[in-house]
Amino acid sequence: MKISHILILCTLFASSLGPVACIQRPDSLSTLLPDSNSNARLEKKYEDLIVGYAQLGAESEWRAANTISIKETAEQLGVELRFLDAQQKQDNQIEAVRKLIIQKVDIIGISPIVETGWEEVFQEAKNAGIPIILVDRRADVPEDFYVSYLGSDFLEEGRKAARIMADLVNEKASIVELVGTIGSAPANDRYLGFREILKEYPQMHIIDSESGDFTRARGREVMAAFLKKYGNEITAVYAHNDDMALGAIDAIEEYGLNPGQDIKIVSIDAARGAFEAMIAGKLNATVECNPLLGPQFFELALKVVNGQPIPKWVPSIEGIFFPEDASEILPTRKY
Repeated sequence: MKISHILILCTLFASSLGPVACIQRPDSLSTLLPDSNSNARLEKKYEDLIVGYAQLGAESEWRAANTISIKETAEQLGVELRFLDAQQKQDNQIEAVRKLIIQKVDIIGISPIVETGWEEVFQEAKNAGIPIILVDRRADVPEDFYVSYLGSDFLEEGRKAARIMADLVNEKASIVELVGTIGSAPANDRYLGFREILKEYPQMHIIDSESGDFTRARGREVMAAFLKKYGNEITAVYAHNDDMALGAIDAIEEYGLNPGQDIKIVSIDAARGAFEAMIAGKLNATVECNPLLGPQFFELALKVVNGQPIPKWVPSIEGIFFPEDASEILPTRKY
């Protein structure tokens, strides 16, 4: 058959069935092709993701567990994880975000060491089209600079700690406070939340407050200084995390007093060390702040990359633990 006859047949066929493409190929009469301009988008799976994570460091048992959760979950899901540790320095963390932008990861997770100082580098990520999820800690930036915050209600943690303390001391106490890293979201909110509830108890007073930087060593150092300054006047300790509380327990024992008895202690995190201290009668309560955020983080990351709607804040589910339950619960703790 001649080429002209083929073209005539194609024309007649197309006119009878509507707008169908008829293309002449050397080895066949014609081939019908799908629309090359289709907007159909294949959804990514976990194994397709390249995820950057800028961790702030490893200042506590909580943070170590958080890192393990992120890394183990990535491995289980088959996600390619680019993990960078800032070693407790904001400059390092900012540089880590910039490295991840250069590497063109699909999404970045970050636990900001402090709340301020992020606008410039977050703007750079936004300009590069790389979404950011805040994990565990917030950043003081416009809401369109990040897609979601995954983590605790730190204000409520502070409120819970104050209510528990009021029960422990029969609404009368001279309290010293071990504050977390200055300028960090959990330190800011745990500070404010505790004081919010304390207004309801006129015989409970914070006589001193100082940063222990979320570490056991610094918590011990600060508590020793408090005891040297105030001695037996101190009747209660409020620690922004368990590690500082454990340091305070060491200092109290060195001073010759009984932690948990002579001085009531409430802390936040619910790490294994806190349960061990409660079993030993040295810690009176711990408010949970869940570090095992890996599964929730990667679930959010996949939804974001695939353009699915997600909440601006995904809160953790957390409880409060006391000595009477510590022995039973300790074996279930993953960190």
